[in-house]
Amino acid sequence: MHLAAHFPGVNSTTVWSDPRSGSQIDFASFEHLARTAERGKFDFFFLAEGLRLREYDGRVHDLDVVGRPESLTVLNALAAVTDRLGLAATVNATFNEPYELARRFATLDHLSGGRAAWNVVTSSDAFTGENFRRGGFLDRADRYTRAAEFVAAARELWDSWTPDGVPRPFAHHGRHFDISGEFTVPRSPQGHPVVIQAGDSDEGREFAAGAADVIFTRHGTLEAGRAFWADVKGRLAKYGRDSDDLKIMPGVTVVVADTDAEAQQEAAEIRRLQVSPQNAILALEQVWGRDLSSYDPDGPFPSVDPEPDSGFVQGRVRVADPFAVAAKWRALSEEKGLSIRETVIESATRQSFVGSPETVAAGLTDFVDRKAADGFILVPHLTPGGLDAFVDRVVPLLQERGAFRSEYTGSTLREHLGLAEPVWKG
Repeated sequence: MHLAAHFPGVNSTTVWSDPRSGSQIDFASFEHLARTAERGKFDFFFLAEGLRLREYDGRVHDLDVVGRPESLTVLNALAAVTDRLGLAATVNATFNEPYELARRFATLDHLSGGRAAWNVVTSSDAFTGENFRRGGFLDRADRYTRAAEFVAAARELWDSWTPDGVPRPFAHHGRHFDISGEFTVPRSPQGHPVVIQAGDSDEGREFAAGAADVIFTRHGTLEAGRAFWADVKGRLAKYGRDSDDLKIMPGVTVVVADTDAEAQQEAAEIRRLQVSPQNAILALEQVWGRDLSSYDPDGPFPSVDPEPDSGFVQGRVRVADPFAVAAKWRALSEEKGLSIRETVIESATRQSFVGSPETVAAGLTDFVDRKAADGFILVPHLTPGGLDAFVDRVVPLLQERGAFRSEYTGSTLREHLGLAEPVWKG
């Protein structure tokens, strides 16, 4: 299987109230998690991105992370303190330009000796766009068409130098980009940095099938993972690609303790810390699109209906069908007699592996063996030590099972992932 480490901090998974929680901006935190991942022989280290602080009713969400360093800058620094670990940056394809971004990723690939990866994300909201010259000009329907052309243009730039180091002029003329000139960075060690795509929508799946090397997703159950695997892998043939050309790596949480019972107890406590009373109401407001601060998180659900597209919540991923989610949560609450907070806790969709080291290792292996994933992106709840127990206690068991590498056999991220170097298209 393939394993990656997600640096915690951008989402509500992180428990900042834990006394072991450290800074989300000091370089020492990034270095600790990256070194731990490399000690565990992980494929890559993954940084998310936040282009604007989230708001609720015009106020900055006071449980959000204030301070999100620019990903590529951090990874360039990490390249100097790691040797084999892949370095993946989330960078938006809506508010950047192909020439500059291709140049920055090619530079990271050179500095790291072939370990760079780009997690391509998109945005269509004017709220985030206010931080950029173009504002929210991009229609939602166009976000993936621009991203697909963006990736194609970047690959043309990376291919504009021959493998033996001869630069050639480039020219790309498309709907979103019309650029020409000469690229300043020679062909990098991987040919092209690895391209990752994050998203579960139909457009996202199609984009990944046609353009990505890895897809970062989330599954609530083994069955959902198997269905996702079959759907996405089934789309590859029309692009002339094989099943191994795209790695499916869901984000997962892991809780390890001496016994299954102890781990379940610890996991329940972590979930209560993650879904604090305030966070429970905020989760509801994201679905309802209205101020629900007067409701008791330990009480019943509101009787009012959601207000889609109200603009009450800004900077979060839009809930596709708020009425359906509201109905599902109400039904769950009534069926099990749960409060608002208990329902939000119960409704967590990210796959979790909870138990003794043996139980967690068996669960991860089963997920891969049954074709629900090619591997996992671990999302710890603590910064920066949340990966330590997994590397110390679970990785050795995976290695004993022959499910995970004992040593790196290659030097580039493509070699770690079993991906062929792109054929030069000069």
